Amino acid sequence: MDTFLKAKHVKFFERCLHVLPSRYSSLDTNRMTIAYFALSGLDMLGALDKLDNQRKDIVEWIYSLQLLPDSTESNLCQCGFRGSTTLGSSFDSEKARQFPIPLDSGHIAMTYTALASLVILGDDLSRVNKKAIMAGLKSLQQEDGSYCCVPEGSENDMRFVYCAAVVCSILSDWSGMDIPKAVHFIRNSQSYEGGIGQGLYLEAHGGSTFCAIAALVLMDKLTEAFNQTQLKRLKQWCLNRQQTGFQGRPNKPTDTCYSFWIGATLKLLDVYNLSNKEMNRGFILETQNNITGGFAKWPDHSPDALHAYLGVCGLSLLGEPDVEEMDPALNISKRASKHIQDLHRQWQLDNPNR
Repeated sequence: MDTFLKAKHVKFFERCLHVLPSRYSSLDTNRMTIAYFALSGLDMLGALDKLDNQRKDIVEWIYSLQLLPDSTESNLCQCGFRGSTTLGSSFDSEKARQFPIPLDSGHIAMTYTALASLVILGDDLSRVNKKAIMAGLKSLQQEDGSYCCVPEGSENDMRFVYCAAVVCSILSDWSGMDIPKAVHFIRNSQSYEGGIGQGLYLEAHGGSTFCAIAALVLMDKLTEAFNQTQLKRLKQWCLNRQQTGFQGRPNKPTDTCYSFWIGATLKLLDVYNLSNKEMNRGFILETQNNITGGFAKWPDHSPDALHAYLGVCGLSLLGEPDVEEMDPALNISKRASKHIQDLHRQWQLDNPNR
């Protein structure tokens, strides 16, 4: 099947917003991210109008998961967005203040996907507490430049550096990041192979390589972090990940999601034209579910929200006619990216001394 079944994929993302199979129950704390995959997926397919009657409710749901500072601002390091109501009360209610729930705090990835979703839906971000989010981000950055995802402590790696960079970029405020430390962490995470790992001395991986390069592009620090020799090795490593589609590491099977993770990295490094687009497209469409819509990790497997979304993004990078053009660094459509730029211009007019 070499036909892109756009209508079926639209239906798949609509279902992801409202009805999920029981196997998703373990992801209950990550509802915000699943919603982002569905919303951005619909946007990439030019089908956001399907949500015209629901858009306001979805925006309200996203804001209901924002953790706001208390009157003393003693909880600033906990601020951001939750992934769902599983660990905390929705909205900034008096009950939540009087009866705080342990571990109820913002999550850096959920903050990223919440802000991206609001932008996709055309919100003006006027209800986002930027000061609190920046304070929360700042508290998550570690001495080596990496980030944890929650203030209670967690793994710290390249994924969360990227999340922090997107949040700072969307809000046009980099006070939540010590940029030199973040650049140092990314530079030190390039492995002997040429790709970039989740941290120092770790194996190069397609996902962490994208997170590192996209973060540097958003910071405008790519050429400061790596010299031409290092960039050449990086480009070669990424190009070597193509089999038919792309793999995430050497000697691993091809996987739909790396058509974005590696493909977007190649775009940002301006060498995507050196990849084999026909073979890549062929593999992506092999993972398309012709009955329910959506894309799977591998051919003949069940589709899921992440691979469905990144499969569409991979096709966008290829210039698929029925898919919108995307901003690879922010991982949203060019249309949504333009909305961010418009907001920044308006904020600058409103606060010229900002």
